[in-house]
Amino acid sequence: MSKACRNITPGKGPEMDKNNNDCKRGVKALLTLADGFTLEGRSVNGEVETGGEVIFTTAMTGYQEVLTDPSYCGQMICMTYPHIGNYGINDEDNESAAVHCKALLVKECCKKPSNFRSKKSLPEFLAGFDVPIVEGLDTRALTTHLRKNGAMAGIISTNIADPGALRQKAAAMPGMRGQKLVPRVACKEPWTWVDGAPARIGRTESGAFAFKGTGLPLLVYDYGVKWNILRHLVQAGFEPVCVPPCFSPQDVRNSGAKAVFLSNGPGDPATLDREAAIIAELMKEMPVTGICLGHQIIAQALGARTDKLKFGHHGCNHPVKDLVTGKIEISSQNHGFHVILDGVQDVKATHVNLNDHTLEGLRHKTLPVMSLQYHPEAAAGPRDSNHLFNRFRQMVGEALGS
Repeated sequence: MSKACRNITPGKGPEMDKNNNDCKRGVKALLTLADGFTLEGRSVNGEVETGGEVIFTTAMTGYQEVLTDPSYCGQMICMTYPHIGNYGINDEDNESAAVHCKALLVKECCKKPSNFRSKKSLPEFLAGFDVPIVEGLDTRALTTHLRKNGAMAGIISTNIADPGALRQKAAAMPGMRGQKLVPRVACKEPWTWVDGAPARIGRTESGAFAFKGTGLPLLVYDYGVKWNILRHLVQAGFEPVCVPPCFSPQDVRNSGAKAVFLSNGPGDPATLDREAAIIAELMKEMPVTGICLGHQIIAQALGARTDKLKFGHHGCNHPVKDLVTGKIEISSQNHGFHVILDGVQDVKATHVNLNDHTLEGLRHKTLPVMSLQYHPEAAAGPRDSNHLFNRFRQMVGEALGS
């Protein structure tokens, strides 16, 4: 098929190549996992060969937020909902400035979206980041296989038609365990969040950050932070400044911040010893909280360990019990590792997953330290847990006497 088929213009009907072939049919592609499981589909954006850890998400909507979530770095995402792209891509729902996954795997991709906010189609959007879409896959069979056998490496190719050859390539790829992916998505320089958008941050003569006084000065360790986390921190009364993972404890002391927040991010938390050591020092001096990877780093700093989940928690329908209030909340989740508290002193569980009873939140018994495994910012997902940002603000206020 000619390269003319790489891009599909929404609203103009099927694009034709020089041989008058309907480009909407795409290019035949094979998806092969490391154990040999193989499905046939069609590459929407032309010829491709790429690989990564194959996972599935049960979210029915929110594909734009999923694609721009840095925590999906290095993964190929299977959407269990069969029709993806219906409402297109808009200017408001991005969770970062880029697409971080390796590929999007769907049953059917909509090329002609219909929504008043839509600015472009899903294929157009992903083509801008050179991220392929493979449609026509039996996503139910793929999800069932991953649930039974666990998330694993896979490869998609339009160039190789031999599943055996693709299996060898997939089997040679590194698994997510042991991968340090934070450097791929974390910021390199400090930045802040102003009027709903990223902005540069200045310094005072003393070297502290030039906080504007719009909220309590908060330092956010950016391991791949989602923008909606920053929106909710602002709504809770904070003025966040994001810093790189290597930002030292002394830099924090000089920054003018009154509390520390640890963001979400990709990869194996066990590879982040240096980051955990920084937080272990800071939590003795100021309030600290974190979400997702941030929760795992805090747990490691407190002496807990992490382990890989069989197929992870990805989606917007995970029930979590708040052990503080006794209430059950439906949550948005995206993590492949979990925290094990066995033997850790002075730390109590605050939230538990009702599907598999894994830890979803913790709080230190004496220090102003708390964290959550799941995503209360709900991007995308239910808003049951939005109030937890206010719980963090209350903890900080009590610790600071403000």
